[in-house]
Amino acid sequence: MNDLILQKLSEIERRESVIILHAVESGSRAWGFASPDSDYDVRFIYVRDIDFYLKLEKTRDVIEWQLDETLDINGWDLQKTLRLLHSSNPTLFEWTSSPIVYKTTAEWREISGVFNDYFLTKPGVYHYLSMAENNYREYLKRDLVRVKKYLYVLRPILACKWILHRDSPPPMLFSELVGAELEPEMLPEIERLLAIKTLSPETEEMPKIVAINTYIEEILPQLKAQVGALPQSTPRDYSALDRLFLRTVNQMEVPK
Repeated sequence: MNDLILQKLSEIERRESVIILHAVESGSRAWGFASPDSDYDVRFIYVRDIDFYLKLEKTRDVIEWQLDETLDINGWDLQKTLRLLHSSNPTLFEWTSSPIVYKTTAEWREISGVFNDYFLTKPGVYHYLSMAENNYREYLKRDLVRVKKYLYVLRPILACKWILHRDSPPPMLFSELVGAELEPEMLPEIERLLAIKTLSPETEEMPKIVAINTYIEEILPQLKAQVGALPQSTPRDYSALDRLFLRTVNQMEVPK
């Protein structure tokens, strides 16, 4: 599959006249709890020729390349990426810390080196808290629930705790979050859940786990109170990102 993904990335570069700076896995495979039938969520950052950025006409800043049962491939333009970085977009921090990297460049290593300078604690916690609350409310209050939905609530809860304790972006691997932030008494339940998830289809359902539901219901209000007490985060100005963007675009020889 890795060879096929690299082939698809080369095809995108050739047909779209772009250079892919960084490409990673972003879904359950990167989180460390893929099911046997999980698809591949490939995400990439790309750059175009400098003339593209000088047009008055509004230009498209995403490439949506493939979506089927096996592959989900799409990417963001570098300009869009840096604008989102300025607002501390949590998805970007996940992409840059993915343990599964399909392609990267020296230019991306320079760009990602400034990421932590733009991380904002309060918006980061609110992002993951909202994700946990929405998934819990929508999927985990039934008698039968999808196994993966538990992990889609637990991972953002642990990410909230990581940010609150460390004031830094959370790691992508669920196992790292569990090791750092999960209460020891919950570990047997989570290990059992992971064992089921990694051996079951994506649509597998199971009776709700009362102990995990109780844990979630107790911790969500605590996290909400903690993030509400945080001071407001103030973004940095754009100057450093402007320089980084111009330097990267000027030094890339994009095929036409």
